[in-house]
Amino acid sequence: QVQLVESGGGLVQAGGSLRLSCAASGTIFSMNSMGWFRQAPGNQRELVAIVTRDGTTNYADSVKGRFTISRDNAKKTVNLQMNSLKPEDTAVYYCKAAIGVDYWGQGTQVTVSS
Repeated sequence: QVQLVESGGGLVQAGGSLRLSCAASGTIFSMNSMGWFRQAPGNQRELVAIVTRDGTTNYADSVKGRFTISRDNAKKTVNLQMNSLKPEDTAVYYCKAAIGVDYWGQGTQVTVSS
């Protein structure tokens, strides 16, 4: 059984920074892409950033230049460094890992006050 556990969410003022972390545990032979998604109230879940096993990254246009995704294959972790946060970044952030099938974390709340 694979589990993804997220940490690092919270409340921050606009312009501030937060770092989200996600750790995978369980029987994992090969982990392909890992990424972060977010869902704001009334909105659909959307991609924030994704990183492939070889380190190729892709970002939503709305976060380019502000967010940085990174992964540690040995530790089975993926992180999201979020800088210059805006109120519109407020959402529940979910970690996703493609390990044969897609696994999701439980979500962590990020709230950015104006």
